[in-house]
Amino acid sequence: MPEVAATPESLIHARGLTKCFGAFTAVNGVDFDVAPGEAFGFLGPNGAGKTSTMRMIGTVSPVTAGTLTVFGLNPKRDGARIRARLGVVPQADTLDPELSVLENLLVYGRYFDLSWGEARRRALELLDFVQLAERSKDKVEPLSGGMKRRLVIARALINEPSLLLLDEPTTGLDPQARHLLWDRLYRLKQRGVTLCLTTHYMDEAEQLCDRLVVMDQARIVAEGSPRQLIEQYVSREVLELRFRRDGDEADDEAHIAGRLDGLAERVEQLPDRVLVYTADGEAVAATAYERGMRPTSVLVRRSTLEDVFLRLTGRSLVE
Repeated sequence: MPEVAATPESLIHARGLTKCFGAFTAVNGVDFDVAPGEAFGFLGPNGAGKTSTMRMIGTVSPVTAGTLTVFGLNPKRDGARIRARLGVVPQADTLDPELSVLENLLVYGRYFDLSWGEARRRALELLDFVQLAERSKDKVEPLSGGMKRRLVIARALINEPSLLLLDEPTTGLDPQARHLLWDRLYRLKQRGVTLCLTTHYMDEAEQLCDRLVVMDQARIVAEGSPRQLIEQYVSREVLELRFRRDGDEADDEAHIAGRLDGLAERVEQLPDRVLVYTADGEAVAATAYERGMRPTSVLVRRSTLEDVFLRLTGRSLVE
């Protein structure tokens, strides 16, 4: 991999970054920079190339082509030095079920040559930070999914990293556990830890990310802050209409589209609902009713990153 000069403010610098597995290209020539103290996200569906990108940043998967530096270092040559300064939260929890909550942190701390005393000091502080201090002597197996994810984050922080990589950090968690985890990550950001995360949850990206890239089919299709992307690609509001489908489905769709003609900037027809993009959802809903439309449900909401992704790719994040 050729040398590359990162900009002074870049903690991670990538240009033309590519990852191939045989004939399959998982990441296809992506460019991005991550600044110190930033919360940076990769948003996209499963298979978009997010995890492959994170594995290259984490120096556990070699770069096929392009250039990448982390902390200004070359992952191929300086992998050990980079990993010493990283915290990594993988998709799978990879905790040792035979050890207690505290022992999982102590053993992991030894990988970074921490003394037992220093590892214990840091572990107790971290368990308090992730609100698991009362479970320190418990085995891992009985913990809830949310508790396990918090423990994995605590483990990733044992070496006091300046960069924390999080791959789908809240997948499978209930809403309460997700919000608690978001709070812990927000507090880390306030402490100056740089966050780099992947997610396919648009609300997670909006909550956590200062800036993000939208990935689809191994490429970056958009970049910006959540608000910038929404303002650039979609209208301020979205009117969601659901209809009872009667008769031929194609005829139903043509009938709905005809009734909505001229009412909005854009109309998307999904299998279960119609999305009407407009600056004033209530006004469009009223006009649609005047035109004789009788939806079974009506919802006016603000636009989200899900709408941005739909606009850019023609499909939903969860497909």
